[in-house]
Amino acid sequence: MELQTVNDEDVETLLIDLHKEHGYDFSDYSRASMKRRLNRLVSIDKFPSFAEMRYRLVHDPFYLRRFIEEITVNVTEMFRDADFFKYLRSDIIPTLGTYPFIRVWIAGCASGEEAYSIAILLEEANLLDKSLIYATDLNPRVLEKAKSGIFPVKLIKQYSENYLRGGGYQDFSSYYTANYDVMIFKERLRKKIVFSTHNLVSDSSFNSFQLISCRNVLIYFNTHLQSRVFDLMDKSLENLGYLALGTKETLRFANISDRYRQVDPKQKIWRKHDH
Repeated sequence: MELQTVNDEDVETLLIDLHKEHGYDFSDYSRASMKRRLNRLVSIDKFPSFAEMRYRLVHDPFYLRRFIEEITVNVTEMFRDADFFKYLRSDIIPTLGTYPFIRVWIAGCASGEEAYSIAILLEEANLLDKSLIYATDLNPRVLEKAKSGIFPVKLIKQYSENYLRGGGYQDFSSYYTANYDVMIFKERLRKKIVFSTHNLVSDSSFNSFQLISCRNVLIYFNTHLQSRVFDLMDKSLENLGYLALGTKETLRFANISDRYRQVDPKQKIWRKHDH
């Protein structure tokens, strides 16, 4: 059984430190999730006590960066949830094609697989030339990886299968170059994606979009923080634009729900209607 070094009071103390000393506001994150990750870090980094970790976080900027990287969630894959991408391909992308220029925001993009997946959908619809995808995350290290477009070659089989399940009909290998043990996505895809740090909790809207995808991010937030994020999404989404959430997330009880209609009962995608 894992030793619980960090207790509930410690979690609150650390959240105050992070906000006061470094401007990171994790106060609305799930306490149970935060506590689990803190205990994991104490164990992995072999701190003799919580006090030692707290001191390092306040005084060591290098450890702060490691902490942010470990505490935020970075698990993703190409064409994750095949039905979602099938629906995007058949019902959403064609509508986006009616706009003179298409702006997409992938919020909480982690290492970028979803951004590259949507770039491929736009390419196959002959819309990539008039599109720009903004992919943001709190974690600077995973963004560096995402921007490079380089992934382990061992993932190709899984990604290719996901691509086909998501309605792909081209040879998936046409989108990347394989070199020894890595694959790199073609520049044509990479140059259409802008990767940058953005904090959904504290940062403001930075553009106007026709499609925002924020999948499997809100499940880690409590209701108050979810409301703040939904407000941000609403300010960033054009009228008649689309908001996509993860399979376990919903807009049904959100503060902005009266302005949105679910596009299909099986899909976690909503369309904005201001009137």
